[in-house]
Amino acid sequence: MPQDIEEDKESLFEAPPIAEQERMVEAMLFAATEPMDTREMAARMPHGCDPAEALVHLKKRYEGRGVTLVKVGDGWAMRTAPDLGFLMRREVVETRKLSRAAIETLAIIAYHQPVTRAEIEEIRGVSVSRGTVDQLLEMEWIRFGRRKMTPGRPVTFVVTEAFLDHFGLESARDLPGLRELRAAGLLDNRPPPGTLPRMGAEDDDAEEPAPGQNELFED
Repeated sequence: MPQDIEEDKESLFEAPPIAEQERMVEAMLFAATEPMDTREMAARMPHGCDPAEALVHLKKRYEGRGVTLVKVGDGWAMRTAPDLGFLMRREVVETRKLSRAAIETLAIIAYHQPVTRAEIEEIRGVSVSRGTVDQLLEMEWIRFGRRKMTPGRPVTFVVTEAFLDHFGLESARDLPGLRELRAAGLLDNRPPPGTLPRMGAEDDDAEEPAPGQNELFED
């Protein structure tokens, strides 16, 4: 066999330079969703490669960088440098818990929109505090609607797209029915016999009964 052919045959089985092997290992680890061990790396690399040696060079190159090479069990993975972990923390927005009054007011607006403040109070049986409405407006779950063509031209309230988006609704027509509301626990507070349904009896807002509304039937 001629010498040049023999040399070409040997070159086919010659491992790439270590710098190229290092690049191969780096590429695999960055694309991997789980840690990889050296056997898996070797199975993907050209014949004669030594991923263990490539890892030594790669680990040294990433020392002091924002991303570092770490051993996880029998495998290896690229991870954020420990001292920079605080940058990866997710900021969670804490939503204020709605009071019973706010939940009931929001539900009435959603189901009866456009609805006035007086109509909300008539349905609930208690006055609606300004703080309850302000909270819902601040959360951008309700907004002012058109004024009603009645004496005094009272303003109405309607729910917003933000409200629909938060609850995964395409429109107000997709609101749950009575069965779903009972399952959610929103209609479980039944008044004892001999009382009017006073939805705001246990409100955190301590709202006062609306004029003309009595908690108990008169004998």
